[in-house]
Amino acid sequence: MMRYIRYACIALFALALIAVALANRAAVTLKVLPNEVAGLFAVNPSIEMPLFVVIFGGILVGLLVGFIWEWLREFTVRSEAAKSARQVRRLEREVDRLKGEKHEGKDDVLALLDKAG
Repeated sequence: MMRYIRYACIALFALALIAVALANRAAVTLKVLPNEVAGLFAVNPSIEMPLFVVIFGGILVGLLVGFIWEWLREFTVRSEAAKSARQVRRLEREVDRLKGEKHEGKDDVLALLDKAG
């Protein structure tokens, strides 16, 4: 049931995006610099494209910047988790080594009693 609800939400979202694209088909000119500043550099590259491409491109760039920002923000959490995992593995090896040393110097009967208890 949840799968159908998810598909319905995706379909509604797709219809909304299609409606936005159809409503914003007019061509717009994108310029790198404002006209006043472009006069100083004597160059002002521009491109014409439909408005919906600009809108969807802005959304896409915003998502990418957000994902990268979050990945960088969580770097310390990931490094601490890796450090803790290394420490756990080291301590487990040490416990295994100490258990092995504990049974090496004892009598066989005492070693069996330690294993049973």
